[in-house]
Amino acid sequence: MYVTLEEIAAARERIAGHIYLSPCSPSELLSRLTGFRALLKLENLQMTGAYKERGALNRLLLLSAEEKKRGLIAASAGNHAQAVAYHAGRLGLSATIVMPEATPIMKVANTRAHGARVVLHGSSYDESYAEARRLEQEEKLTFIHPFDDPAVIAGQGTIGLELLEQVEGLDAVVVPVGGGGLVSGIGVAVKERAPRVKVIGVETEVLPSMLASVEAGELVTLESASTLADGIAVKRPGERTFEHVKRYVDEIVTVSEEEIASAILYLIEKEKTVAEGAGAAPVAAAMHRKLSGLAGKKVALVLSGGNIDVNVIARVIERGLVKDGRLVRIDVALLDKPGQLAKVSSIIATHKANVIEVHHTRAFTDRFGDTRLQLTLETRGPDHAEEVMRGLRERGYHVERS
Repeated sequence: MYVTLEEIAAARERIAGHIYLSPCSPSELLSRLTGFRALLKLENLQMTGAYKERGALNRLLLLSAEEKKRGLIAASAGNHAQAVAYHAGRLGLSATIVMPEATPIMKVANTRAHGARVVLHGSSYDESYAEARRLEQEEKLTFIHPFDDPAVIAGQGTIGLELLEQVEGLDAVVVPVGGGGLVSGIGVAVKERAPRVKVIGVETEVLPSMLASVEAGELVTLESASTLADGIAVKRPGERTFEHVKRYVDEIVTVSEEEIASAILYLIEKEKTVAEGAGAAPVAAAMHRKLSGLAGKKVALVLSGGNIDVNVIARVIERGLVKDGRLVRIDVALLDKPGQLAKVSSIIATHKANVIEVHHTRAFTDRFGDTRLQLTLETRGPDHAEEVMRGLRERGYHVERS
């Protein structure tokens, strides 16, 4: 029923030389922010940008000759897809991947670039999974499960073995949870070798299927939900992974969409690394005080992947700047006569703020003969924004935050 430590050790030997030994780097800034000694396990540096290669490759290397000959099929929101496609191509095997229709363009393009046939089907992973199982039967293909498979779990567990070697005196490891393959494998590796180390899972609060199942004492299926963490957007955990989580995981916490977005921005701006929503979830939990009892402890945060669409990054950065008060929008009421815009711009320039966008309207004003400016400003933060607005008010302008 349970994957063993011996199976994980064997998986490590099997995939050695084909999987990057990702660093586990200490972060002084995150340590100061959280109160514990934070280390980042950078699985976003894998060839396909995520940890999924480990389990996928281990499963492919264990296939029989007949299973390989039939060709492979998998369902994935992106990372498992790329892992199967890449290693199937490297091993000379054909692969079909079924992905949700809303999968980020980059993940679809990368999967096709590795030589796989991509089928876009359904609005969620679970709908794609159902279609993949149908095609498995129809076309007599070999299905490669993204998480509920002993060989896949064992492959993901190799991260746990690496962590225990890379971090002397490790106290806890924080892992994103979707279907549960990653946290199951790491849980076995860590708990069987160092039982005192805490294993903590992190789910998005809009789709916490594993937490709901643990609390109910049985597998629970949730309604689909849109989330920035598409890599862990799973309505129902696996049967095997559910049992592993009950046995090996100490705690599961949840994070909001805004918390995930702020973690992505933090990682880009401060840690100089790119993480997708699922990969940033452990950092979100750390930043927003979701992890208790770890003060002064050594805590590894698994950044499971970095495959995020650049358009999503742009939106995350913009929202983050707004949240931090570095991007503000103000309304300025002024007389509708020549030179007023230049005067307002001069005052803003005096206070060293930058005008990003200007919208000028006469129709939506309180008095005839007035006009209204809606300005988007780049500032150093909330205090600087207030300084700019105060400067405008001192010159007689009526100013409001939009």
